[in-house]
Amino acid sequence: MKSMSELWIKDRACINVLGGSIENAEEIYKASEGHALVGVLTANYQCVDDAIVDMQKYNEVLNGNLSVGLGNGNPAQCYDVAAVAKAVKCKHYNQAFTYVSATRANVGNDDAIVNAMCTLTGTPGIIRISTGPISSKSEKGADVPVDTAIDMIRDMGGSSIKFFPMHGLAHREEVVAVAEACGRKGLWFEPTGGIDLDNFREIVDICLQQNVRRFIPHVYSSIIDKETGLTRVEDVKKLVKILEEELA
Repeated sequence: MKSMSELWIKDRACINVLGGSIENAEEIYKASEGHALVGVLTANYQCVDDAIVDMQKYNEVLNGNLSVGLGNGNPAQCYDVAAVAKAVKCKHYNQAFTYVSATRANVGNDDAIVNAMCTLTGTPGIIRISTGPISSKSEKGADVPVDTAIDMIRDMGGSSIKFFPMHGLAHREEVVAVAEACGRKGLWFEPTGGIDLDNFREIVDICLQQNVRRFIPHVYSSIIDKETGLTRVEDVKKLVKILEEELA
């Protein structure tokens, strides 16, 4: 498996995209020159055991650059992601805020990236952390200052905020506020939802302007071929080129 340092462009950023098949995942890995985490979703499997068997295969061809995903931020998948973390030792795990600590314990190391899914509230500087399978259904959400959320993520062993769904730049002020707090407090940032080739560069610029130490933009449906269900490799190359240009 390649070291963590080789994942990052200029030790600063990489992308996260979905792998539609093992072959597609391997093509993405090669096209990105190792600078992509490739997502595979637990929601796509009938049981955890099936997910583990298949994800081990993905992890092998990706040299560890596998991202274990929930599936459209589905909080009910938090248990499966944590279970997969016991058996599949990859570089990245997506997780509901409330199940970060369990996942970190199951991973068994401090190197893997475990993000904490948080979401919009409509107020810049305030984010919702009640993204677990029970808390997400609460009558009132748990909305807290970004700084407090970051401290809690650190308490739980999390690496980053996954801000999802952020709807591209429709809520730009909220995105900037989260990036600013991550930059100031040294937590990594994973902007997710509605990111495409048109707004990608601006989102990267926000992360750089706010001095985010490391960031991982997730680019999903906008670069998936609707007929094949596979991520377009040429679009992966375009995203990596933008990162290289912005980080030059």
